[in-house]
Amino acid sequence: MHTILVIEDEQSVRSNILKILGFEKLKAIGAEDGEIGVALAKEHLPDLIICDIMMPGLDGYEVRNALFQSPETAMIPFIFLTAKADKVDIRLGMNLGADDYLTKPFTRDELLEAVFVRLDKQAARQRQIQEKMDKFRGHITTSLPTDLLVPLNQIQSFLKTLINTKEIVSPTDLSNVQETNLQEAYAASLHLERQLQNFLLYALLETTVQNPEKAEILRGRCTTQSKNILTETAQEIAKQYGRESDLKLDLQDAKVPMLEANLAKIAEELIDNAFKFSSLGTAVLVKGGLAQNQFVLDIFDQGAGLTQTQISELGAYVQFGAKVNGRGGAGLGLSIAKCLVELHEGQFSIESLPATWTTARVVLPCPTHTEKSSVQDEVLV
Repeated sequence: MHTILVIEDEQSVRSNILKILGFEKLKAIGAEDGEIGVALAKEHLPDLIICDIMMPGLDGYEVRNALFQSPETAMIPFIFLTAKADKVDIRLGMNLGADDYLTKPFTRDELLEAVFVRLDKQAARQRQIQEKMDKFRGHITTSLPTDLLVPLNQIQSFLKTLINTKEIVSPTDLSNVQETNLQEAYAASLHLERQLQNFLLYALLETTVQNPEKAEILRGRCTTQSKNILTETAQEIAKQYGRESDLKLDLQDAKVPMLEANLAKIAEELIDNAFKFSSLGTAVLVKGGLAQNQFVLDIFDQGAGLTQTQISELGAYVQFGAKVNGRGGAGLGLSIAKCLVELHEGQFSIESLPATWTTARVVLPCPTHTEKSSVQDEVLV
């Protein structure tokens, strides 16, 4: 049974709404003012709230704003009741997160239509969330063990080789074997560490997305050292792949509304993908700069590419081209980059022609005046 909270200071209107909803076998709770309504919403967590705008004490706008501050009540569908329907009032309500308006006086059919439309949409949204969580759990179950076991098996194999070679090769040969295997074992351990960090980071980003206050604070941080950050990140990744000569840079300095560490993380994941899925001797271009009060970053490679279906299904734990060059991938890199960009009110897109080329693009709105100095914070999110 759905629970609906009705916040209305006029007793007769409140009583009629409660009766109408009760006849439809809906659990209806009444509140005579905004303060009581906020308390009841937090206590019962209703499926829908119907709230009058003009009330003594907390008015409807203040009730919506108060509920929006709490993660438990922020996403509850909200219908405003109003005696007037000026465009300014409607826009204000919509900006505060209202889902619909009912103008007094309204009929029984108008009320029920608004209620059931919102309940149906909320149910569909919950189904989508559940499907996403089921898919998330399925991918965790299948991809996490594999992604962690690959580098662990590599490390174990290299160390086992070191143990077994001391009796069958000369000291000189053993020294060469040990150096090669130790380097490979260390590289595998770094890959494992990065994957674990990405799993933790993605979980943190998912939490941040649901916290408007934390997300807003995050957007207030800026850095002016974009060229240095992107250059250092790109050069380090090219070095890891032994492809320094394949890296092409076309970067301009710009004030980017993002922590240095987060900008570096976006670049790291996108540039790493570009090298991972392209061949030695093909160019990887990293281009970035200002364009019409926006910071635009393009990462171009001439590699495996993605189909339109793969691009549309971009999400955490969706593997594209796993085990390329012996390196698996849980699909987290692109999802982390996309999430960080969208948290900063930017746009992330991918264009690709399979087996030919791929361009990952990041577009971030840039401030037109100086609000904060460059941030050297190393803490992601």
